[in-house]
Amino acid sequence: MKFDELDRKMRVYETAHDHCVLPGMYMIARIDGRNFTRLTKEVHGFEAPFDPRFRDMMIETVRHLMQCGFHVVYGYTQSDEISLLLDRETQTFQRKTRKLNSVLAGEASAKFSLLLGDLGAFDCRICQFPNAGLVVDYFRWRNEDAYRNALNGHCYWRLRQEGHLADAAAQALSGYTKGQKNEFLFQRGVNFNELPAWQKRGIGLYWEKIEKQGFNPLTGESVSALRNQLKIDLDLPMKEEYSSFIANLISE
Repeated sequence: MKFDELDRKMRVYETAHDHCVLPGMYMIARIDGRNFTRLTKEVHGFEAPFDPRFRDMMIETVRHLMQCGFHVVYGYTQSDEISLLLDRETQTFQRKTRKLNSVLAGEASAKFSLLLGDLGAFDCRICQFPNAGLVVDYFRWRNEDAYRNALNGHCYWRLRQEGHLADAAAQALSGYTKGQKNEFLFQRGVNFNELPAWQKRGIGLYWEKIEKQGFNPLTGESVSALRNQLKIDLDLPMKEEYSSFIANLISE
């Protein structure tokens, strides 16, 4: 059998179930760390519940993903997860979910592993949304999840520091309301409202236009031009202000 004939025969098994995201659909890549609790707490001993070293590794991973060939409008990270809003009109990999998922997971895993000096793996799935309102809702959901995780994390690790075993600490928190969790921390000298915003709301990365001065060698004159620069925002707005912030990014 000639190669071309064999290639046609076998290629169908690889591509028969390819799914391409429809034109006009918004795509968000949700990228999550695999077994990161063990990796960060048991193997590498990062500070719990938050460690600036881990935060910075996640930021650098997002920065890499936004500059490695994908047209990303907005990157968001909290805990060990990353969300990337791709440009609505992007044609990268012909919008094939198989390629987007595999390459983004591979790029994230490779970059984070280099930063950590150890193997760190991510998975990826493409979420598809028919309108901008659902995109806003998605990022609002992840933003609110960051707040919930931060509150639970601070309470859980305070209990662990006080000698509670993992299961006992989790069980103790299961019946607490949000107000009771805040009071629990306050009685131990922690005002949750005054903790850094990046712990409670996550971190956003997006493009800003800045004016840069240059020199025109033909005319000998100074010239200015607008350039895109990646901004790292550790103080994201909350609630409806955050919804408006995301909506404005989409409409630009």
